[in-house]
Amino acid sequence: MIKQKDGGIFLMKSMMKRLFAGALAAAVLTGLTGCSGGSQDPNHLLIVHGHGDWHPVNIGLEKFAEDMEAETDYTFSIYPNGQLGDDSAMVQLVKAGVVDVAKVSAGALEQFNPAYSIFSIPYVFQSTEHYFDVMNNSEAVQEIFNSTRDDGFIAIGWFDSGSRSIYTTKEGPADSPAALKGLKIRTMNSPTSVEMINNMGAAATPMSSGEVYTSLQQGIIDGAENNETVLGDDGHGEVAKSYTYTQHQYLPDIVIMSVETWDAMTEEEHQKVYEAMDDAWQAHEEEWVQIVERNKQEAIDMGVQFYEIDKTPFIEACKPQQEAFCAQSEDNARYFADFQSYLK
Repeated sequence: MIKQKDGGIFLMKSMMKRLFAGALAAAVLTGLTGCSGGSQDPNHLLIVHGHGDWHPVNIGLEKFAEDMEAETDYTFSIYPNGQLGDDSAMVQLVKAGVVDVAKVSAGALEQFNPAYSIFSIPYVFQSTEHYFDVMNNSEAVQEIFNSTRDDGFIAIGWFDSGSRSIYTTKEGPADSPAALKGLKIRTMNSPTSVEMINNMGAAATPMSSGEVYTSLQQGIIDGAENNETVLGDDGHGEVAKSYTYTQHQYLPDIVIMSVETWDAMTEEEHQKVYEAMDDAWQAHEEEWVQIVERNKQEAIDMGVQFYEIDKTPFIEACKPQQEAFCAQSEDNARYFADFQSYLK
């Protein structure tokens, strides 16, 4: 039976795992009380992620667990809300075999294989259709997903988290680097993101997501970049009235599994994992689309204008980043070429 875990300390599957991962897990397990979670049954698998139980990620992972329980002898417990730490901590727990499955960002996996940074390169995906086609069919994606076996985990699938686009307090579309000139645009605190926004013509301004609303309101920044959900759920549509579909990044969420867990499965069970992830993706996507549409409508009700543009000027402006990525290694160049081969 699938169990949602809102608290409690899970039991490690074996004494070896306790000894190996005790120091690692101590911090994230501190504060969880009781003994209601987990099992030493090797067929009882633990899933963790950082979102609430209402989020499409949780809905997708519940579907994954439901399918697996129906088709195999495995049972599952799901720990939402980042109960066992942030993405980095969850990766370490999967590596150690303490946790079986986790949903993490692609960026959290770059330290294990720099090739994961391809997902952050601007305009590596030039449309939603291109993005889906690559993620679902590319041999390069599968190679990247399996490249971390020696690190103790592999990727078994992915979830869509939309595209990142620019929204501003300035009226009108941000349709070219010239239109962004002189504007301070909040971005994530990463070298790739900073370079990208600067290449797109704006002045990149890294800051935490919690500071964005007030900074927009007070004119500290002129805009930011994210998917549509921040307009309604975070209220940014109250202060930023122009949202331009620059769609400069599509950053997938990655579902990883412990190699120890994977290797304990049969080939038939491996196939069931992939089939269950396909169903999980569909369940997630249906909910994600509804959330995006709800936020768009809320934003429209706030007076936000949405603009579709020709992205060519921005694609051209970001080519130096793409070229620099490809120059880093033959694998990077090969992966990038594979992704671009799906452009129609």
